[in-house]
Amino acid sequence: MNKRWNKLCVSALACMALVVPLTACEGQLPTPAADTSTKVAPDLTEAQEKKIRLKILKTIDEADQAKNPDGYATVMGGPQLDIRISQTTINQRGGGMSEYATIPKDIAQTVIPTDDGWPRSVFTITTITEDQQSKRLLVFDQESAQQNYKLMAMARLFEGAKLPKFEIPTIGSQMGTAKDEKLVAAPLAQSADVLQNGSKSQYASKFADDLLRQELANTTAKVQEGMQRNNGTQEQKFTAVPEQMWVMRAADGAGDLVVGRINGEWARKASAYQGGGWPRIAAGFRRREGAVQ
Repeated sequence: MNKRWNKLCVSALACMALVVPLTACEGQLPTPAADTSTKVAPDLTEAQEKKIRLKILKTIDEADQAKNPDGYATVMGGPQLDIRISQTTINQRGGGMSEYATIPKDIAQTVIPTDDGWPRSVFTITTITEDQQSKRLLVFDQESAQQNYKLMAMARLFEGAKLPKFEIPTIGSQMGTAKDEKLVAAPLAQSADVLQNGSKSQYASKFADDLLRQELANTTAKVQEGMQRNNGTQEQKFTAVPEQMWVMRAADGAGDLVVGRINGEWARKASAYQGGGWPRIAAGFRRREGAVQ
């Protein structure tokens, strides 16, 4: 029996050679860089970002309360829409809403693009939740001038996560692409390979053994015990989805913050047990020469 789930992977690519893990569970935010060398001012203001964000969150809250999976499509898209529908379907069936679905309304920082074309993206980092869960990294995307912004991706910032510096919102940051020079080749594919193969991956040394990998390894080991008792097997497959990736360039050309989608499929087979998967979100930051995810 196979069930699919989506994982959101976030990577920040910097030119520094060392990574300093942080102890705060919500990660650490850098001070925005007030570099006046940027010549193009952003079209979006902080006040407009707040208005757009709160309107989107209000619609999401209403759909949550109604337990209505059809209520999200007007304000959500990409992997986050798939994950939210999955969470709400579980809630409909009495499983309750996932605690990780919480999106704080207050923010710690917003990164607004200077790009005047479309599609365009806004990266926003929330505060911690009321129950002290980690901050969320939100990606809002506008496909065209005729369309409204939608929440495309949300990631929890795990312990040790460290963001690069971005320009202050009034100056704005530049959106990047998958072809940026400082972007490590195929970061999503490498991250998927690490999730697939763990320490045996050829890219394992480029990613720190973060909370997501630890939880995945622990869960896999526990399930394996049950599989062995029932002469069963389990198999996991992680696949990057490069067409669903959003990139924001850091200040002073320091690197890129990348948000992308990785699909996961977990198949378990046993004579007395059938299992599946669950929606997962991962946040992490990857360096050019060394990394912590």
